[in-house]
Amino acid sequence: MRLMLSFIAAAALGACTVETADTPTSQPAPQEPKATQSPPQVSSRTAVSNFRAVVAQVEPVAERECRARAPDLNCDFKIIVDERTNQPPNAFQTLDKSGRPILGFTIALIADARNRDEVAFVMGHEAAHHISKHLAKQQQTAIGGAIIGGIIAASVGLDVNAGQQLGGTVGARAYSKNNELEADALGTVIAKRAGYDPVRGAQFFTRIPDPGDRFLGTHPPNASRIETVRKVNSQL
Repeated sequence: MRLMLSFIAAAALGACTVETADTPTSQPAPQEPKATQSPPQVSSRTAVSNFRAVVAQVEPVAERECRARAPDLNCDFKIIVDERTNQPPNAFQTLDKSGRPILGFTIALIADARNRDEVAFVMGHEAAHHISKHLAKQQQTAIGGAIIGGIIAASVGLDVNAGQQLGGTVGARAYSKNNELEADALGTVIAKRAGYDPVRGAQFFTRIPDPGDRFLGTHPPNASRIETVRKVNSQL
């Protein structure tokens, strides 16, 4: 495992406007927090510490799950941080040219995570995409959708290229929703086995826009994702 974190310093994360819960400010005294309020953001120093600690705990577990579930895959995860400060909170999974799995996190996501459980759940989720071979499966689904779309377009006298493009888009995006729920489920297992609380970690979904159930959306509704996490966690 290799962690590319040399450029993540407190000063770098400071640009993300994060504060510790007990930092004095000139604002009015805070009211008693309500049950529905999100936990406060953490300091840049704490955000870095949380991320480092989670990498150390989650990465070995993700590798073990990968080798057990997909022995044909490269399970040597490389965890990187996207140092571009203008990027929104986001995480992603991809492969390098040699096929090594990459788990990437933007500075904004590291800064926005309220606790280690959230970081662990997101990291487990991204690792699960690789273990479940979602990149390859989604490419296959897109190709299949393009073929079907082209055939349908040709049969009704429409432009075949347009039909292929639409079919590929619909196929890939429809399948991606299932991918996300599957990654949520396995991510729950990884986070739990690494010693974290995935249900608490899944509260990250309560602070991001809810995609609802849009036809061409790439992600399922947040409520469905949280319910998946709770259900899997209850069985562990």
